[in-house]
Amino acid sequence: MAHRTLVLGGARSGKSAHAEGLLPGSGPATYVATSRHDPADGEWTERIAAHVARRPDSWRTVEAGEPGDLRRALDAATAADPPLLVDDLATWLTGVLDDAGAWDRDAAALRRTAAHADALVEATARCAARLVLVSAEVGLGIVPATRSGRLFRDELGSLNARLAEVCDEVVLLVAGIPLRLR
Repeated sequence: MAHRTLVLGGARSGKSAHAEGLLPGSGPATYVATSRHDPADGEWTERIAAHVARRPDSWRTVEAGEPGDLRRALDAATAADPPLLVDDLATWLTGVLDDAGAWDRDAAALRRTAAHADALVEATARCAARLVLVSAEVGLGIVPATRSGRLFRDELGSLNARLAEVCDEVVLLVAGIPLRLR
């Protein structure tokens, strides 16, 4: 049976580096990148480059910037495949909310968002390969001042809780220190 780990943390908590350290540094692994590239955003491009630079050469990258790409990557993994690292679910959810047009809380758009979240949780539960998921912990801060900020916090918090239910291990990074929750 595959082992699934959910790594949570706030901004700059060290969650991505910790998650990367859970996988073999010298062996093969598949890094599933959920961000969308925007050539006009130089700062975002620099962040992506920094993540790429610290990955071992033996790792391959799979781009999963579209909502269904992530589910397909998890479903395609077999028990014989190298481990998968998904970084990160907050970025993935942002794309889902964008594509669904859900920022104004339209009921149909929220149903589309929920369907993608359901599919991700189900794919996580059945993923046959070793799996490490990275996500932002959004439940420790203040209530966002904007409607879209509250929507994002609520949707990601719910997704994190559902993924924690199907993961064998859950780790929270605080100031670079991993706290094992399960």
